[in-house]
Amino acid sequence: MALATVGDVSARLGRDLSPDEATQVSTLLGDAELLIKTRIPDLLARVAAGTIDSAVVIMIEANMVARVVRNPDGYVQETDGNYSYQVSTAVASGRLSVLDDEWSWLGITRGVFLLVPKVNIPWRDQTEPRWWT
Repeated sequence: MALATVGDVSARLGRDLSPDEATQVSTLLGDAELLIKTRIPDLLARVAAGTIDSAVVIMIEANMVARVVRNPDGYVQETDGNYSYQVSTAVASGRLSVLDDEWSWLGITRGVFLLVPKVNIPWRDQTEPRWWT
């Protein structure tokens, strides 16, 4: 069961949901929490301990689902004659996903690291032990 509720999504969308939408939103909220738990398996324990604010988790889950409800087919651009409009994927992607900013609010950051192998070349430095001995 997700921390966010159908009411949280409805409030963020600024409108009431139809019964069909409410059913879909309820299912998507469970999916949203599962996606978060793939990176933070102990999410509920961290919320209970206070290391992650429950209001932040509710906001992220509700916004994830709202992005799907706003654009369920995932259209990015539509043109009809002279009229054309484009949808921002950050606001209405049509996909259930967690944005990079939202991961950082949950305490998950993406780090960069570099692995540099140290190869002992026997003819280069005579002070180091030879690799074949």
